[in-house]
Amino acid sequence: MISTLRKRHQTIVSNKKRRYSSRTRKRRTSKRGRCALIISVAAFFILLCCVIVSFIVRNNRDNTVQAQKILPKLSIQTKLIQKNKYSRPGIALKKVKGVVIHYTANPGTDAEDNRNYFNNLPKLNAGKQKATYASSHFVIGLEGQIVQCIPLNEIAYASNGRNYDTISIECCHPGKDGKFNNTTYQALIELVSYLCLKYDLTKEQVIRHYDVTGKLCPLYFVKHEDEWNQLKDKIEKNCQTISES
Repeated sequence: MISTLRKRHQTIVSNKKRRYSSRTRKRRTSKRGRCALIISVAAFFILLCCVIVSFIVRNNRDNTVQAQKILPKLSIQTKLIQKNKYSRPGIALKKVKGVVIHYTANPGTDAEDNRNYFNNLPKLNAGKQKATYASSHFVIGLEGQIVQCIPLNEIAYASNGRNYDTISIECCHPGKDGKFNNTTYQALIELVSYLCLKYDLTKEQVIRHYDVTGKLCPLYFVKHEDEWNQLKDKIEKNCQTISES
């Protein structure tokens, strides 16, 4: 009888030990799980903070570089045309990837004449079956004056499929051959150099309307490829001179 009771007692004690051991293991496992979760959350927040700090530092560095850019001083007459669907639609120009050179194809006209033409297109198109859509960010006149018609954060209707990522420049010319006089030519070099430095563009990103659509524009530089290459070389050299000064 005593032996039987002793065995029962031992069995009860053994069962209690097993249950205690099982509960202990569960508690330990639960603690490990909580610790692992806490460590994972902490690691995530540390990583997130590192990413945020890295972004802020990089952004500040970019802003510093932008602020340190040396841009030439230009005499620009800002005469923005009124918003309208024919010449200034107000569509955002989000990123500048090039500069497109045009000629007015109106010998003898000046910058103001061409600017006013763009501005008056709503009236000129009235009653027409086929409307004209045209404009340019800048027009360079026969005396080298630079007139800005469209803000640089908006598109101009000038370069067809490249309207959405380029800045356009119309150049006035005295004769039918489309050749720019020296004053217009020099002003063009200065303006394009300014834009190249401002938007980190190379001379290869300075193109003709002809390079976009095949249109003979600017006429003289389409017919004289060597002169076009010389112009781009002068722009590149001018950019280097400005940066080194």
